[in-house]
Amino acid sequence: MKLATLCYLKVDGKTLMIHRIKKENDMHQGKWNGLGGKFNPGETPEECVIREVREESGLTIVDPLLKGLLTFPKFANDEDWYAFVFVAHEFTGQLIESSEGVLKWINDEQLINLDLWAGDLIFLPWLEQPGFFSGKFIYRAGRLVDHSVVFYDSPLQNILGSQ
Repeated sequence: MKLATLCYLKVDGKTLMIHRIKKENDMHQGKWNGLGGKFNPGETPEECVIREVREESGLTIVDPLLKGLLTFPKFANDEDWYAFVFVAHEFTGQLIESSEGVLKWINDEQLINLDLWAGDLIFLPWLEQPGFFSGKFIYRAGRLVDHSVVFYDSPLQNILGSQ
């Protein structure tokens, strides 16, 4: 099982995306993604997303908002991946050249024209909705074969139940 974060930094109608074309043997080779990566031991999701965005872009995000959890059964090497999905609107620092790909601010209306994973086209609109989502995306041989989602008014609704 792999735990990871995914962050969409959004400012003035644009989203910072990375075109994954630099890293050898990259499971995301050629795709456009948000920023993020795997947890280090002992990290919280917030610590991980702040570190990963800083390492990949040079930017330090402020107050990332947890929007959802994505489950990818047997996504790579027969391992399940779980990604905590964040949105951030504020940051400090300057963009750097990333070792993993090319960073680019993309107009939000152009995101659907990028070479994205099929599931990204489904969940990206959820980032603009209020509340929290838990999505499951099943890929086989790199192809999306099924997905499901549960929407919550808040992340705690699932834990506390309806009052």
